[in-house]
Amino acid sequence: MEQKLSRQVALITGASSGIGAGVAKAMAASGATVVLNYPVDATRPAAEAILADITAAGGKGMTCQADVSKEDEVVRMFKDVVSAYGTVDILVNNAGLQRDSAFTEMTLDQWNTVIGVNLTGQFLCAREAVREFLRRGMQPEKSRALGKIICMSSVHEIIPWAGHANYAASKGGIHMLMQTISQEFAPKKIRINAIGPGAIKTPINHAAWATPEAEAKLEELIPYGRVGVVEDIGAAAVWLASDDSDYVNGVTLFVDGGMTLFPGFSTNG
Repeated sequence: MEQKLSRQVALITGASSGIGAGVAKAMAASGATVVLNYPVDATRPAAEAILADITAAGGKGMTCQADVSKEDEVVRMFKDVVSAYGTVDILVNNAGLQRDSAFTEMTLDQWNTVIGVNLTGQFLCAREAVREFLRRGMQPEKSRALGKIICMSSVHEIIPWAGHANYAASKGGIHMLMQTISQEFAPKKIRINAIGPGAIKTPINHAAWATPEAEAKLEELIPYGRVGVVEDIGAAAVWLASDDSDYVNGVTLFVDGGMTLFPGFSTNG
């Protein structure tokens, strides 16, 4: 694979499984030194296993624990990465979770947990990344941008999702957070964009594609006729982090097989 991210340091939150792990592998294969964030000690072995796969393939990086919903842990994580590698060039704001419930039964803890990780976590990590970009200054030998942030959103930043009010609200919030800080920092040559995955085969939605029957039902929502894989998101993330997308600012790139085309309306609804 072409080394489009050579000499750059990429911090990927929530990288111990799923989309985060896929993005970390893709960026490492493209030359980046990757930092795999994991939230708690129990997920460290999974992060270390992903890092072992990366190093076996010739990549390099480290793991770093932090609960992204906690300010002190995020600040410490960035300090640790800068101490290890000198700076951060790319942030992939990927950490996210679900606590699903019918709206009338949803608890405040379920609401706060999802908003805390999915939205507040992206705010905290983006803030520390921008601070580091501004501190470091331009390095034109590495990138035309001062720094790059990719916010992992979802098709549910625009598609309502009954039974998932906290999750959908967090993703809608990510959209406006991303666009607002992109508007603020594009003049500083900081590029901030988002990826909106559709149905991707990860542990978080295993039941939706675990059987041929379930997968076929899911494919009814996908005009392109297949469920996505983490490599689809990894390839998009590498492109958004590279100079190939240097003129792309403040957009959500939907990687969804056409799910946001609302296929239910293809035959007049």
